[in-house]
Amino acid sequence: MKLRTALLPLCLLAALPSYALAERGLEARDLASLARVSSPVLSPDGGRVVFAERTVDFAADKAASALYLRDLRTRDLAPPRRLTPEGWNVNSPAFSPDGATVYFLSAKHGSQQLYAIPAGGGEPRQLTGFALDIGGYRLSPDGTRIAFSAESFADCAGAADGDVFSCTKAELDRRENGKTSGVVYDSLFVRHWDTWKDGRRSRLYAADLPGADAAPATVAVALSRALDGDIPSKPFGGAEDYAWAPDGGSVVASVKVAGREEPWSTDFDLYRLDAHGRGEPVNLTADNPAWDAGPVFSADGATLFYRAMARPGFEADRFAVMAMDLASGEVREIAPDWDRSPSGLALGGDGALYAAAQDTGQYPLFRIDLASGEVARLVGDGTVSSYQLAGDTLAFTRNSLHSGDVLYTATPDGEHLRQITPTAAERLPEVRFGEYEQFSFRGAGNDTVHGYVVRPWNYREGETYPVAFLIHGGPQGSFGDGWSYRWNPQTYAGQGYAVVMIDFHGSTGYGQAFTDSISGDWGGKPLEDLQKGWAEAQRRFDFLDGDRACALGASYGGYMINWIAGTWNEPWKCLVNHDGVFDTRSMGYVTEELWFTEWENGGPVYDNMEAYEKFNPVRHVDRWRVPMLVVQGEKDYRVPVDQGLMAFTALQRRGIESKLLYFPDENHWVLKPNNSVLWHGTVNEWLRRHIGD
Repeated sequence: MKLRTALLPLCLLAALPSYALAERGLEARDLASLARVSSPVLSPDGGRVVFAERTVDFAADKAASALYLRDLRTRDLAPPRRLTPEGWNVNSPAFSPDGATVYFLSAKHGSQQLYAIPAGGGEPRQLTGFALDIGGYRLSPDGTRIAFSAESFADCAGAADGDVFSCTKAELDRRENGKTSGVVYDSLFVRHWDTWKDGRRSRLYAADLPGADAAPATVAVALSRALDGDIPSKPFGGAEDYAWAPDGGSVVASVKVAGREEPWSTDFDLYRLDAHGRGEPVNLTADNPAWDAGPVFSADGATLFYRAMARPGFEADRFAVMAMDLASGEVREIAPDWDRSPSGLALGGDGALYAAAQDTGQYPLFRIDLASGEVARLVGDGTVSSYQLAGDTLAFTRNSLHSGDVLYTATPDGEHLRQITPTAAERLPEVRFGEYEQFSFRGAGNDTVHGYVVRPWNYREGETYPVAFLIHGGPQGSFGDGWSYRWNPQTYAGQGYAVVMIDFHGSTGYGQAFTDSISGDWGGKPLEDLQKGWAEAQRRFDFLDGDRACALGASYGGYMINWIAGTWNEPWKCLVNHDGVFDTRSMGYVTEELWFTEWENGGPVYDNMEAYEKFNPVRHVDRWRVPMLVVQGEKDYRVPVDQGLMAFTALQRRGIESKLLYFPDENHWVLKPNNSVLWHGTVNEWLRRHIGD
């Protein structure tokens, strides 16, 4: 009887599908190929949700997005239905005011234009036919017009409104077909993020949408022609940078008009623009010399809500939630005691504001009462990446260390949660993810510092595992409970490694004073936190093999790899430096957004040489000894290629085992699917070589 009982599980296993026997960890190709959900939008009554899903053609090294719709009034288990046709790559969905139509952008017919499709299904109809791509758009409150962005030349601004786009297109064609390639600059920026500047600005326009039987719109009116600034901001701004007034008569946009000071200024202001291009722009926030962003109107149009920083030149200052009475110009802060920095605002049907913000290693959604300033946490656990409210419905996407974005709906109070799209585990049933937990310890200055540990996918009690010690970038950032498609702890756990991550001084989500503390102290308190966090993790988690550990980091994390290579190299068997600062002094002259280096070091290099040299890795190269893999993208203008080449040269010249992984077509990030797999494969091979499987 005992023998038969013991054999029974083997018989059952033999009958199970093959995937049940193929349990494994997450691999780089899984990460690059996973479908990605984004951009949830609700119908005005909250009864339907549309979202984008991105899929990857790995052989073609391309990705494409389609729109899907789910009727929330049904309680069946039917999956969302595809709304846009096969073969279309689309983005930026929006519902019409009556909920009958879904708008989106697509470059299906050459340039990116606006299309419409019935919410019940049907064929897309092209609504615009401009000579330039539409970068992003906002539908007017009555659904008859759009405000949109397009990149045009200032020299074309004097052309008739209908000719600005064709003038810009003709100039681009002339440059492409010309016999000379030289470009003359007389001011910064000359390049930004991953693009050399060619004189175009992203400007705001408005256009009437054509009637049912009319041809696509080709004429638009310029709204921001008088402003020498980009709307939306570059490189990461979007349609959230501008908003229609409820009466449709004006648009308010966040824009930086700084002239020659643009590369070292963070003075974004909110400008009111006439929706028909009449009159001059009105600066609503001229009194604030720092960043004003994310305009949101009250339902009656009398109040403008927005986010505002207080300190000019500091991109990681706290965003306060502000309310402006548009009649009087009076401004007040709504929740002055809330020591968090929201990434955006949305107005709920209950008259409250909703905002997501980092909070102690999480990124929850909060409700802000306008009268009292009371802030209530609604949806926690993980990272809320996008959200929208309509009717009695809240739709949001949330990710974690276990899954990429998953779409949920709930009531506005965060209750009655309903999952709409699959988790990563449901998409990859053969993959086991590493379990994780947060821990805390006393760091620099005896402050409480938090971190995460992730167990390997094949974790077994009583065994020890080599460790990947990940250091986040920013430096005002966080490796919290969120999913990444570039630096994902599960890809290391999937190789059988344990992972340790520390949110050192300077990390976001722990109060503004904690975030501020890294400025001018890059190699001080953060290094102490990393050292104490590493010691605490080994003390607390006995499955960590401290004798087999490699440290890895990107951007500021790459800087820290260069810093610890000369100041704390004892624990590490290998290092990985991705786009990290090697020479802080040269960085102050070669990076593009000068406000960053100048804030962090108290001013320009020539005025503060001692500050730039205090924590400069180049000063300690004589103490480098640990093997290092250096990764660098040619199109990275934030931490340019010379930083990676200098680090690799130093390693080679000193005879230290080293490799350089160079991407001629990637920027600060590695984005192409096959390049991502190569990146992970190279990093994992480096770890295996030095700390084993």
